[in-house]
Amino acid sequence: MDAEVLEKYRKAGDILARVRDEASSLIDVGVSILQVANFVEETIRDLGGKPAFPCNISRDRVAAHDTPRPQDGSVFGEEMVKLDIGVHVDGYIADAAVTVDLGGHPELVEASKAGLAAAIEIVGPGVSTAELGAAIEDAIRGYGYNSVANLTGHGLGRYQAHGEPSVPNRQIEKGVELLPGDVIAIEPFATDGVGRISEAPQAEIFSFVAKRPIRAPPARALLNQVQENYSTLPFARRWLSGDRIDYSLNQLLRAGILHRYPLLWEAEGSLVSQAEHTVIVMENGCEVTTKPR
Repeated sequence: MDAEVLEKYRKAGDILARVRDEASSLIDVGVSILQVANFVEETIRDLGGKPAFPCNISRDRVAAHDTPRPQDGSVFGEEMVKLDIGVHVDGYIADAAVTVDLGGHPELVEASKAGLAAAIEIVGPGVSTAELGAAIEDAIRGYGYNSVANLTGHGLGRYQAHGEPSVPNRQIEKGVELLPGDVIAIEPFATDGVGRISEAPQAEIFSFVAKRPIRAPPARALLNQVQENYSTLPFARRWLSGDRIDYSLNQLLRAGILHRYPLLWEAEGSLVSQAEHTVIVMENGCEVTTKPR
């Protein structure tokens, strides 16, 4: 990997590690969820980066893709809170997550952390992603929980928050061999549920996928705003400004111009924990960019 590119990945990771630690300390019962999300995104910018995607704050059975609504008045309860943050520097992304347990389930939190540690320990050139999945699943099962089978880690490319290779959270028959220079986000999810998530009706996060004609003037204006500010990276509805935003979003979705990211959740009554780091495959082993230095 080019030295300048590597330094940008490292800078993004350094910013993320600092923001994650500061934001985690703010999460407590009764605290505004929107306040924490705004803190994360504003501090990323203050430190010289940009959000690679909206701050995800997913609680209890919701595993991913939850972010506050515009003027959201929700506060934290006695919940299992997943804080998932993305930072980019010139398009080079760091992605990491931590679980803050406000509900008294420390073993479930430790299970996802153990899965992450087990995978990172074996990352290196020639290692198959299938081996990472097996290590994650074994570690989580060792705590008596299930890994979420249909959520995976992923590759990170320039201005690409979700790419190849996919990093499974369970044992699979055939994976992809890691190569020097690969950048991957390893993100185990542990649950006391069945280990399969489904899509909820709600979505607050979107991304641009294709340029197509759109007739409605408000929708055209919103599309220009998205392309100018977010490129292909995910964005939140609360980041948008202008008239008739919900109408315009629906028009762009129907035209196949935007993609929506619905909330992903486990069965009702279940809990999900998450742990995540960004890892660069080096000639000998790997470098975790999102650990504090």
